Amino acid sequence: MLEEKKKTSLEGVQELIKTCVRRLQLKDSVYEILKQPRKVMQGSIPVEMEDGSIKLFTGYRSQHNNALGPYKGGLRFFPGVNLDEVETLSMWMTFKCAIAGVPFGGGKGGIDCDPREMTEKELQRLSRGYIRVMAPILGPEKDIPAPDVYTNPQIMAWMADEYSKVTGYNAFGVITGKPLSMGGCAGRMEATAKGCVLTIKEATKSLKRTLKG
Repeated sequence: MLEEKKKTSLEGVQELIKTCVRRLQLKDSVYEILKQPRKVMQGSIPVEMEDGSIKLFTGYRSQHNNALGPYKGGLRFFPGVNLDEVETLSMWMTFKCAIAGVPFGGGKGGIDCDPREMTEKELQRLSRGYIRVMAPILGPEKDIPAPDVYTNPQIMAWMADEYSKVTGYNAFGVITGKPLSMGGCAGRMEATAKGCVLTIKEATKSLKRTLKG
């Protein structure tokens, strides 16, 4: 018996878009426009490690749709990050922004690495290297990365600084989640967790349940 092929996350979101288009009685062209990212960039990032060796990391950036504004979305440092994952997440970002009425499009990026096993110097070289590779498609009016899994204000600061070096002027608006000293927003670090808690509180009201237990 042939083993059933496992559906990719990209195929899963494509099926959902197709279902929504059908139920909303939209034209097939809407699905064609939304079924895959407009642009995807993949690059190799050589990093000098503390022992003097050079290790090659793979970085990705997916730009799904910018009909409502510049691409916007997180940048994760995590083992196994791949093209299918960032493409899918960039698509979800498009819909999240649109549903919330936020004037941004959907983007997502990542690097296949394990930051827990890297020193601060290695992480800084990796962060700056990623920006040098992706700089042509980034910018405050183009695509604005944000923190995600295992990326933090310090990493965002290195990236904003490197992008400014590449462009020749301070362009800190290219990155969100920066430290307050670089124009970051107060409350950004806890925003995702706080949003999750507020959502749970609202869900319990709707379900007529209490948070106790």
